[in-house]
Amino acid sequence: MTLITRCEKDTGKERSLELRDAIELLGGKWKICILQQLSYLGTMRFKDLLETIIGISPKVLTAELQQLEQNYLVVRTINNTKPITVSYSLTAHAYEARAVYNALLEFGAKHRKKIKEVAKASHTHTQST
Repeated sequence: MTLITRCEKDTGKERSLELRDAIELLGGKWKICILQQLSYLGTMRFKDLLETIIGISPKVLTAELQQLEQNYLVVRTINNTKPITVSYSLTAHAYEARAVYNALLEFGAKHRKKIKEVAKASHTHTQST
């Protein structure tokens, strides 16, 4: 049996809190989708984000962008155009999370492929019996 020192316990608790913070910050259905679009396409107007993120409503996009801005991941810029337009871009801090959402994207693609393969094999097996 190994003894865990108080310092190691505190470090474990701190790491747990850090993980919880990150999940809360990036959690939900849309935040990573928004960050990913801004990461790959650069600065975007609200309308363009709405068109590229399939299934998100204007109300939800507005709320998610506000949360991302409050957490220093997105910068909102009011452009001096007629009519006035608003654009969004990632902060340098948000680019640090890029590896996280790229890993999730890669995992999602592999998982989707696996599910399709299993479903196809199951369907083929069902038809042959």
